[in-house]
Amino acid sequence: MLRKSADIIIIGAGPAGMAAALKASELGVKRILLADRLPEMGGILQQCIHNGFGLQVFEKDWTGPEYADHYIKRIGKTNIEVMLRTMAVEITGEGRVILSNDSYGLIEVDAKARILAMGCRERTRQQAGVPGTRPSGIFTAGVAQRFVNVEGYMPGKEVVVVGSGDIGLIMARRMTLEGAKVRAVTEILPHPSGLNRNIVQCLHDYNIPLYLNHGVLEIFGKDRVEGVKIKGPKKAFEIECDTVLFSVGLIPENELSRMVPLDINPATGGPYIDDAYETTREGTFICGNAAFVNDLADYASIEGEIAGEGAAAHVSSAIRRAPGIETVAGENLRFVVPNFITREDPVTLYMRVTEPLLDATLVSTGNVVRKKYRIVKPGEMMEVKLDTEQLKKVKSLKELRFDVKKN
Repeated sequence: MLRKSADIIIIGAGPAGMAAALKASELGVKRILLADRLPEMGGILQQCIHNGFGLQVFEKDWTGPEYADHYIKRIGKTNIEVMLRTMAVEITGEGRVILSNDSYGLIEVDAKARILAMGCRERTRQQAGVPGTRPSGIFTAGVAQRFVNVEGYMPGKEVVVVGSGDIGLIMARRMTLEGAKVRAVTEILPHPSGLNRNIVQCLHDYNIPLYLNHGVLEIFGKDRVEGVKIKGPKKAFEIECDTVLFSVGLIPENELSRMVPLDINPATGGPYIDDAYETTREGTFICGNAAFVNDLADYASIEGEIAGEGAAAHVSSAIRRAPGIETVAGENLRFVVPNFITREDPVTLYMRVTEPLLDATLVSTGNVVRKKYRIVKPGEMMEVKLDTEQLKKVKSLKELRFDVKKN
């Protein structure tokens, strides 16, 4: 077995992993190993040919490949070691990472710090609990996106999208542009799961119907999908189609996290983290969609930079920070992350509501934060920045609880 050593190993070369590697390099870390199982860096960005990337970080309106290319070129000008076609298969209790590479076989990497940036995966038909036959023509929206945008194959001609997640909305538009007929997008909840801009740009602009409070009872067909049976509040009906795309949510990819093992937050599906994106295991950091599912790749990049900075500080000092103030999700909130505030530097908290509200107020313990919103939605993550003055107030608290209330 080949053995290597590094100051920091980063698993995953998507937007979070690339940003983490660059930030650590900028801060003077010399031995950085960036590993990814794909043959090129960029992760999911390479199949996202729509625009909207880079608005938050670079004030640019790029496509996914353009956004990835910006990072790839910057990494090419550094001494960061990149290993592609390389999968992390194990993290030992001592923090060593076992990689599998098609040229070298198994590689054991001993690193001072580890950054996990594996991204997330899609929920499947089985996880959505949709019964029926098992014909061809059933895909997750992300798989269909790769077929169309990378491989050049059309999954079908008459499409029903199950779930209103962002990837499903984007693929409803993409399939329409390629000549398919999207018969419907169904959503079992009373509100959309995706961003409002995608509802408008991907459905309304193309006259694609969205059925809220509608679930798929059955998929039928023998060799190929022939249709679906849909149940709404009043009646059930059938729609003929040859393709069904599932867009029913994303799950942080955390098989490696459980190996460490890390304490997993059931509200996010990712590990508990502090404001440096360090996990409950000293020297192990996590960022991007592996920590919690983000709305935008830009947010994943920002979190990657924070994790890269935290890992760089750990490498240089190897000092464990003291336990911080816990953040708590209260009324009408599914989660608040990071879960612990340990530093005095300004910090950005991300949170997601459980139910949509018009004319709402976010309020925290001690009124450290009090912010009014015209509307809050589960599909749009809330972003709250705490400055140094607010953090001084936080230091005197046992916990920082947030509630979202109707005005």
